[in-house]
Amino acid sequence: MRIVVALGGNALLQRGQVPDAESQVANIQLAMRQLAPLTDDHSVVITHGNGPQVGVLAMESAADPRLTKSYPFDALGAMTQGLIGYWILQAIGNERPYRQFASIINQTLVDADDPAFEDPTKFVGEVYHEQQARELAERHGWTVKADGHGWRRVVASPRPREIIETQLIDHLLGESIIVVCAGGGGVPVVRTGTGDLRGVEAVIDKDRSAALLARRLNADRLLVLTDVENVIEGFGTDDPRPIKRTTPEHLRTLDLPAGSMGPKVEAVCQFVEAGGPAVAAAIGSLDEAGDLVNGERGTFVTKT
Repeated sequence: MRIVVALGGNALLQRGQVPDAESQVANIQLAMRQLAPLTDDHSVVITHGNGPQVGVLAMESAADPRLTKSYPFDALGAMTQGLIGYWILQAIGNERPYRQFASIINQTLVDADDPAFEDPTKFVGEVYHEQQARELAERHGWTVKADGHGWRRVVASPRPREIIETQLIDHLLGESIIVVCAGGGGVPVVRTGTGDLRGVEAVIDKDRSAALLARRLNADRLLVLTDVENVIEGFGTDDPRPIKRTTPEHLRTLDLPAGSMGPKVEAVCQFVEAGGPAVAAAIGSLDEAGDLVNGERGTFVTKT
């Protein structure tokens, strides 16, 4: 099968973990050890988040006295695609040295008039105490919002419309190459009046981009990997129930956290609704990735 995998941020950096390179490399090595068996029998595309990493680069850029202006977020996103792509390529290449892998720095087209630019909601960077977050926002002109028990920077998260390099990715898959792409949702770009592409200040939701890419590649499966085993019905109540098999129709009736599970559920719903009767998606734990493919674990989503 052709499978698109969306790696959760926990595969790169655990919440509260210091974003040192060594920690992230160790996390990625473990993640690729768990994902590598999928590549033995399937054509696989690996996408990933970049929130903490782009946050680190943004802080470094803002603090650099040599710069008259911080690097824009599209450039920072491209940097993280190269960085994380390198780590993933090396880790999975060491697991399967007889296979070929490629990492693509790709662009994702968004609408210049997307309402998201007026209401930033995408969390990036590290978690701070409220006072520290507000001080940083004042100093650097950021927008910050509460994220669980902490505070983080937020930027615009427009809806992805097209993955510019889809044809190239499809070609590489046709040559039996495992592809790492759409890191951080892809570098956000808009088309100018002359048809040229131009980067914009935004971070695209990686799960939405993964779902769009999966649709464009006619994938059979979309796997959204996170640090929980199932979507939970009745989350936060006295009667939480793990969902094993379900449909987009049922998932859309649930009240899910907008900042965490909500976008993941929306992504798998869009993918399944747009596909044929045999397509399916799953949300579940990274260490059960192989069992998610056929619904043996996780939350398995089909049309009916």
